[in-house]
Amino acid sequence: PQPGNNNRSSMTPSALSVLTLLLVSTNLASAFLFSPATSLSTSFFISSNNNNNNNNSCKEDNASSEHYPLSTSTSLSSTASSNGNDGNMSTSNPSPPQPRWYQKQISITAPSRGCHLITTDITKAVSAELSSIKIGMANIFIQHTSASLTINENADPDVRRDMEVALNKIVPASWNHDGTFRHTMEGDDDMPGHVKTSLIGPSLNVPIRNGRLALGTWQGIYLNEHRDQGGWGGGHTRNIVITLQGQG
Repeated sequence: PQPGNNNRSSMTPSALSVLTLLLVSTNLASAFLFSPATSLSTSFFISSNNNNNNNNSCKEDNASSEHYPLSTSTSLSSTASSNGNDGNMSTSNPSPPQPRWYQKQISITAPSRGCHLITTDITKAVSAELSSIKIGMANIFIQHTSASLTINENADPDVRRDMEVALNKIVPASWNHDGTFRHTMEGDDDMPGHVKTSLIGPSLNVPIRNGRLALGTWQGIYLNEHRDQGGWGGGHTRNIVITLQGQG
């Protein structure tokens, strides 16, 4: 050592190690505090506080927009945990209602050609099954090609009479003789009956509500018989399949 330098402090190896350790710790802390995730969270809360301080008139709207993602996340997390490995949580949830299916076939004899109200026949045939369904659907299907089903007014009988008159004008029996139809071997009412069946349709879907068909006050189910003789069916007896589905 030179004269006059006795008071100068020199950095020993151990002191250098301590200083290096401090620098590394400081860098790690800075990286954690200012990482993207941390800075994003910090900016979110700062932004929220600024909005609450500067926009008091919109405080309630801001609170909704800020908390909505959080509540959604909480809901998803709760659902996921309840569906996890804890089997005891599933026992607290009520079991979902089981679907119910019923099917019946009935036969209805139409007294004559024309439109006939059969709502009572349908509901009487499946009254027990209907009463067990709170919400569902009833399908009513006729298994014939010269008779059809529809829904129309259930009060004035003249409506059913006028429906038959209108159908006969839409598809007249004279088409069997003027060359319009070729399928004429089964009578003048046969081919017009086929056309009327396709125009009106062979099936109906009616909602079920609280054990009853949810028909309107003035609505009734019609069986439309389009034949005079019944063709190969042996009269006017028609088979109708009723299918019920729903939940109790």
